[in-house]
Amino acid sequence: MTIGDPDVVVIGAGPNGLVAAAHLARAGLRVLVLESKDTIGGACASRALTRPGFVHDVGAGFFPFAAVSPALSPLSLHRHGLSLAHAPIDSAHPALDGTCGVLARDHARAFALAGDDAAVWRPIVEWMAERAHAILPALLGPIDDVRAKLGLDLGSIAALTEAGLSSARQLSARFRAEASRRVIPALGLHADVAPDDRCGGAVGLMLAALAATAGFPVAVGGAQAIPDALARALAASSGQLRTSARVSKIIVRRGRAVAVALDSGEELPARVAVVADTGAPALYLRMLPDGCVPSRLIRRMRRYPYGWGTFKVDWALSGPVPFVSAPCRDAAVVHAGESVDDLARFAREVRAGLIPNNPYLVLGQASVADPSRAPAGCHTLYAYTHAPSEVDGGWSTARERFADAIERRIEGLAPGFRALVLARAIHDPAELERFDENLVGGDLGGGTAAITNQLVFRPAFPWFRHATPVAGLYLCSAYTHPGTGVAGACGWNAARALLDREAR
Repeated sequence: MTIGDPDVVVIGAGPNGLVAAAHLARAGLRVLVLESKDTIGGACASRALTRPGFVHDVGAGFFPFAAVSPALSPLSLHRHGLSLAHAPIDSAHPALDGTCGVLARDHARAFALAGDDAAVWRPIVEWMAERAHAILPALLGPIDDVRAKLGLDLGSIAALTEAGLSSARQLSARFRAEASRRVIPALGLHADVAPDDRCGGAVGLMLAALAATAGFPVAVGGAQAIPDALARALAASSGQLRTSARVSKIIVRRGRAVAVALDSGEELPARVAVVADTGAPALYLRMLPDGCVPSRLIRRMRRYPYGWGTFKVDWALSGPVPFVSAPCRDAAVVHAGESVDDLARFAREVRAGLIPNNPYLVLGQASVADPSRAPAGCHTLYAYTHAPSEVDGGWSTARERFADAIERRIEGLAPGFRALVLARAIHDPAELERFDENLVGGDLGGGTAAITNQLVFRPAFPWFRHATPVAGLYLCSAYTHPGTGVAGACGWNAARALLDREAR
């Protein structure tokens, strides 16, 4: 095979594009992946952002689905060089009063720290541990995969229904201590789901259950190891990958996608299908010829509901973060939020277009689990938070000030933190979009995680099954079900849809 005669052309070498390509190649199709940049991985990447010897994850840094996703497991990425490492604690939730909620694969330690609330956490953790083999395919697989849904027992269906109808605050109310009550809402804020959002509790609950079972592992050597392993899995099935090849247009003839055109003018045919790991608006508004897309879908894409922007800071540190709360020193991920009310206050400020004065933070301590990320005795740290995609005067006038506010909040939880900083790198929402154009306005999720943009509404009804209005064209990015997270599920679902439809 040469790159001129593929059965399937995949646009974009992010995790979902690579997963789709690998599964299609395993099915015997001749697959070519085209990536616009000279590196692969999209937002799943690692770079030396601060000082030599310090490896930082640009986007995703912790991967609860890496070892358990039904999309990734068949690809046996460990055989292609991927190694995962765990910290002793998976998720810590400290406050200035010294209390700290904890989730960990070490259940004895986590339940001991939870005190009376262990009685609430234990059935949640046991439920996920015992039923993950059925829950994950049902949640991550195609919406209309009846077989996967039938694999759930009635108790799991009831639990998922309750979570799906509840807000994060409602789910947290079952806990006695504030340290436990803030855990699920804080995890929900990984996406743009506020504590009081209706039908918003499921995001935090599932992340909590995963943290205590699969954990929050890191990829040894950096997040870049995941797309690199996927590329090797693709090559093992004779799939091909071409970088520095930007697709500008999809060529449609008689209502069917038959080829792609590169910025250079080169055209590459696709005998069976084209699969796009791109933003849904970019696909429908820019890459397709006029007249191919229904007018109502055009209208939906023009007002597509993006999530909040993301603001991220990476640090090179001369030592470990000196958290007052001991569990945080062993934690992969630390969440800064004083209470459920504090988290709700933060969400209101972001939705009002304000830069929060005391922002909620997700702090990633990759070097606690993987010492190779920093020179001996040193550490890396990242913090991300949500913020408006655009601010008055532009982010260039506010980025240093907001980074200072982030450092102040960390200093409150870890006095002496600032004295350890050797260098920092700041990434505002516009910069994240420049790094990966799918992150529009710094939105990491491919659109809001609100219930109105999930399930059959993602990215638009009735085009939620990864097929598009154009025959032979499929969408496999996080703009499709089940959305964000390096689970490979969007790519896996698109590959399954393609194989089902095109094999008929």
